[in-house]
Amino acid sequence: MAVLKFLCAVIIRSLFILISLIAVWRVTLVKQSDQYWLLIILCLPLILEIIVTLKRRTGMDYTWFSPAILLFLICIIPSMWILEIHHYSDKSNAHQCKKLDNLSHNATRVNSITEALNAVCPKDWILALHQIVIILLIVGKHLMPIGVKVTKDELSQLLLIFMGTATDILEFTSETISDVTENKPQLVYIILGIWTWSMLQFPIHLSVVNPKTEEASENVSFLRRHQTALWNIVESLLIQDGPFLLVRIVVMVHFNIALQMLFYTIKNFLVVILNFYRLYVIFLAYKQRK
Repeated sequence: MAVLKFLCAVIIRSLFILISLIAVWRVTLVKQSDQYWLLIILCLPLILEIIVTLKRRTGMDYTWFSPAILLFLICIIPSMWILEIHHYSDKSNAHQCKKLDNLSHNATRVNSITEALNAVCPKDWILALHQIVIILLIVGKHLMPIGVKVTKDELSQLLLIFMGTATDILEFTSETISDVTENKPQLVYIILGIWTWSMLQFPIHLSVVNPKTEEASENVSFLRRHQTALWNIVESLLIQDGPFLLVRIVVMVHFNIALQMLFYTIKNFLVVILNFYRLYVIFLAYKQRK
């Protein structure tokens, strides 16, 4: 069992590095400059984390925080920013590209595989990288050895939260940026900034994993008694649903595309309202208990 955990820790971190290198390779290809290979330097902290974690913790992750996931995001996010901004500012080759489902007809040799990958639509490349990153974060968290104080029940709850979070994040980046039809690079920067901010939910596990408190004790403070629920509310209001709602309202009003974004905007609005209501209920229950 210990050997299996060690192998899982090595394999997941190796996949983190591999996907980061693929993203850097794609950046050098679309920007047509070898200087972007310097982005590989961002992988050095992840390699150092692999050595330290495997040597000192035999691959075990931490309880409330995952350095490997954070360092993977640091490796991959700059490349994603460059690809998104380049695709938004230069769509001249979009009509010459090929869909991903056409690769099987051309990829019979190594050279043809390379040529086929080079001819894939930039938007498909970006979407594929977004999906691979999200899937790798979820699968990686499932396969990486969990912290000492983390139970399997807490891990399953965390993975379910990751699934719901990932769906909204993926839709937010893929659809919202495509809705920015005018030359508004500042708005694209804001969308990518909110996306980057929302990805911080993955390395932090405070929404589920918290120190156990004695619920029956009357001396436990409000913050300590309800810290899990409060962190869930903070994540939703300040990291995901709140920022997503603001950006979607701005895009809807500015570009008059209410029908395309209405469902997810209403969803974010309802989640924000329900979180404020939940906060009120928690505070009222605590006050009545006192």
